[in-house]
Amino acid sequence: MRVFKFGGASIADAGRMAALLPIIREEQQPVLLILSALGKTTNALEKIVNHACKNEQDEAMNLVQRMELQHLEYARQLLDEKQFTNAVVALKGHFAELEQAVKSTDPSRYDYSYDQVVCMGELLSSAMFSFYLEQNNIANEWVDVRNVIRTDHTYRDGAVDWAYSKHNAESILGGALKKGKVVVTQGFIGSTEEGTSVTLGREGSDYTAAILAAMLHLDSVTIWKDVDGLQNADPKLFPNTVKIEAITFNEVIEMAFYGAQIIHPKTIKPLQNANIPLYVKCFFDRTLKGSVIQADVEHIPYPPLIVLKENQELIQVTTKDFSFITEDNLSKLYSIFHDLKIKINLIQNAAISFIASIDNREDKVRALIQALGKEYKVHVNDNVSLLTIRHYTPEIIFELTKGKQILLKQETRKTVQVIMK
Repeated sequence: MRVFKFGGASIADAGRMAALLPIIREEQQPVLLILSALGKTTNALEKIVNHACKNEQDEAMNLVQRMELQHLEYARQLLDEKQFTNAVVALKGHFAELEQAVKSTDPSRYDYSYDQVVCMGELLSSAMFSFYLEQNNIANEWVDVRNVIRTDHTYRDGAVDWAYSKHNAESILGGALKKGKVVVTQGFIGSTEEGTSVTLGREGSDYTAAILAAMLHLDSVTIWKDVDGLQNADPKLFPNTVKIEAITFNEVIEMAFYGAQIIHPKTIKPLQNANIPLYVKCFFDRTLKGSVIQADVEHIPYPPLIVLKENQELIQVTTKDFSFITEDNLSKLYSIFHDLKIKINLIQNAAISFIASIDNREDKVRALIQALGKEYKVHVNDNVSLLTIRHYTPEIIFELTKGKQILLKQETRKTVQVIMK
């Protein structure tokens, strides 16, 4: 048995959701379906919680009502009269929960309030899909994943209680799959012991698919996207990208670490531990082969794998007393970055200097410079770019850096990184 994860783009409108039916019909065994919210719904829910936390309740409730009308219209386009009537009852129940969450927002507990509101998107989309499958004679069971995945109280980035969640997954999801039913549930969300909703952080729906596949010992995970698999670079930034047919877990983790908008490492980890392959396929044309991420691949040379992170700040720190940047100073510097929750994208240190490239977030950069300035001289290069190339060639380095001022370059046998302006 397999897990299919459908993101917001694949269900952006009723026509796209309906077009997923053949993908599910082709399965010879029951499948576990993980749905994201409809396209742009999460952003709309974020606006709602932001208004509510500013005590702009009228505006927040107006947006809730608008969202409810949009979902009802989506259901009307998707479903026949019988299933639409059933869907209205379910959707009204979810919107009642959303309205209560909005009324209960607490500006002093923003992350908590955020999760109680934003979690609703996946519940709405998955409920409609369940009714659509029922309409098309596909026996299925809709499951509120908050009854399966138990987390701690780290709102917006919940840590999963693996043992408790695994027991629930085997009992609730596994039980339904063994009865021959398709299971429809949500990505991105879980709940605490007290039943409060918690979101699982960045790429949370992919992560949900991965952990449930591992807990249930399923055969594979497929993430359905609007592209035919993984590319060696972002096609929005680079022309003539090359499709990657197969790539290892380790290679994907490396690329994600360097900033590639690919599969998040936390999604890879449970699949790698359980040796479950991850497929990336195109929902527009299910006959296309797509890409696979797995433990090992045949020894076929990778194309250059390219990641460009723009809008970087290059921070250079020098000791005021000319003391060396060794263990004591490095410990202090790392502590400052850690305390401010700033990720370092590239690092280099010399005798009396320390250099780091970080994302340009004005509030973070200001706080960092202030903290560093207490003991060190600080110099900043604004608006630089960080180029990373795995499996590079001299030709590709030349092509991607020509005409640029190179401020720093690091090179190993497999990877080159360049700070340029």
